[in-house]
Amino acid sequence: MLRALNTAALGMNAQQRNVDNIANNMANASTNGYKQTRLVFHDLIYQNIQTGGQNEAEGNAAPASLQIGHGAAPVASVRDFRQGGLKQTGNNLDVAINGEGFLQIRRPDGSIAYTRDGNFNLDAEGNIVTHSGLMLEPDLNVPPEATNVRISQDGVVTAEFEGDPVGVELGQIELARFANAGGLEPIGGNLFEQTAASGPPTIATPGQDGMGYVRQGFLETSNVNIVREMTNLIEAQRAYEINSKMVTTTEDMLQIANNLKR
Repeated sequence: MLRALNTAALGMNAQQRNVDNIANNMANASTNGYKQTRLVFHDLIYQNIQTGGQNEAEGNAAPASLQIGHGAAPVASVRDFRQGGLKQTGNNLDVAINGEGFLQIRRPDGSIAYTRDGNFNLDAEGNIVTHSGLMLEPDLNVPPEATNVRISQDGVVTAEFEGDPVGVELGQIELARFANAGGLEPIGGNLFEQTAASGPPTIATPGQDGMGYVRQGFLETSNVNIVREMTNLIEAQRAYEINSKMVTTTEDMLQIANNLKR
């Protein structure tokens, strides 16, 4: 019965982690480019009490083993990189990726991070930056006299000037794609960084080598399904309650066993 106490406690801990993950998904339901996650669980080690076939000497071999498990534990969080919805913003510097790929962001130490959040603005020097002030890679600078900025579906950025409707090409947005996007490490700020599990990035212009296209004036919304998360929350809550009930039931059984000697 002490095993049951430990198993139930592990079950409560597993469901608490599950609720923590669901809470994070729901908290980011309005976060641009957020990709929901789910926890993966596995069962723990089993104790072999009786092995199948061990009674062969008596002529009645057991057809199956008798094993007792020791509970469950979360082992991984899997991120769902399915496309979120596209929301029109009216901001000419906003871009959404329609398809695969990540925008590249240069961090202060020079390293590159990756994001699906294309909510950009201009800094004091005219550089296209994130709301945190991090620069788009490759960097793009808009002259102060520009009256408008155009971004084509294949990522060509053009500045328009008064009296010059054709404009001047400022540069090219490039996207990154990974063999295993699920291996990217989330680091906050809507950013991911490369890991050994994700592999190195493949860099290409939008629409090339399997990359998606970019949409100017749009942002990709979170792909969190609130209804599904609410259902998952109820299931996790019920599982937690059942495991807590197992704790009290086991304590009652232990109390009964202790009273037998009286």
